[in-house]
Amino acid sequence: MKLTASIWLLPAMCSLLLFGSLQAQPANQQDEIRLILRGDDMGISHSSNQAIIKAYKAGLQKSAEVIVNGPWFPEAARMLNEHPELDVGVHLTLTSEWENLKWRPLSRSPGLADSLGYFYPFIWPHKHYGEFHALLPQNWTIEEVKRELRMQIELATSTIKNVTHLSYHMGLNNMAPEVNELTKKLAAEYNLNIDLEDYNFERLSFGETLTDGEKKVNRLIEILENLEPGNYILITHPDLDTPDTRALFHTGYEDVAGDRQSDTDMLTSSRLKQAIKQLGIQVISYADLKD
Repeated sequence: MKLTASIWLLPAMCSLLLFGSLQAQPANQQDEIRLILRGDDMGISHSSNQAIIKAYKAGLQKSAEVIVNGPWFPEAARMLNEHPELDVGVHLTLTSEWENLKWRPLSRSPGLADSLGYFYPFIWPHKHYGEFHALLPQNWTIEEVKRELRMQIELATSTIKNVTHLSYHMGLNNMAPEVNELTKKLAAEYNLNIDLEDYNFERLSFGETLTDGEKKVNRLIEILENLEPGNYILITHPDLDTPDTRALFHTGYEDVAGDRQSDTDMLTSSRLKQAIKQLGIQVISYADLKD
């Protein structure tokens, strides 16, 4: 996914997490800059699992999002349980976007799957692929979505100790009003309903796709130096530049390995860590928002 504007308000359609009712910020936090550095897509590959744990151990990334349908979920669950202080979100998914890597629904939900039984690549019709590769125009039902998302949540919470919230791969929670309502109800039912919007989080982004870790560090430090007090999130996708990652692509996003390796390089940068310390920025997790 290419990064857009430099800093923009967290949109409803991004794959962010909705988690429980939160209190207003205490007065002593109003002058702080608080930052969540989130690592997405754990479970899709061995290298993504390794990279997310590596980023966590470096001390900056404190929240990780896991796709339980991913082929490397069992390893991801084991790794997360070995690091119970790492905050975990269930990255609910109804899509499988890569050309050479796919995952399937956990449930028997034919309306959510293509002719080969995999999730459709995208939620909305994509300019390079059209409506036949998108879930929204298909004959899915809200009951199928409910059954699938519930199974994903229950698999994650039954196998991983430290799940605190939900997040939404490719903005699935906003594919339709009834899906948005469903995800809120599921988040509340499973006590995973931390809502970043209650804290007015803004999403940080780079103005272009950067595949060089040092350039990404430089750009992020520049952004951080210009922040006003408030709450911010940067969504990243740590991975390693391996042959398997280099084989990942979809039209419009070809250099997956370069982009995601540079996220890992950025999140493990001692220079970035020192800059954050000097700026007095508090790096937090979703779990830190719980009362």
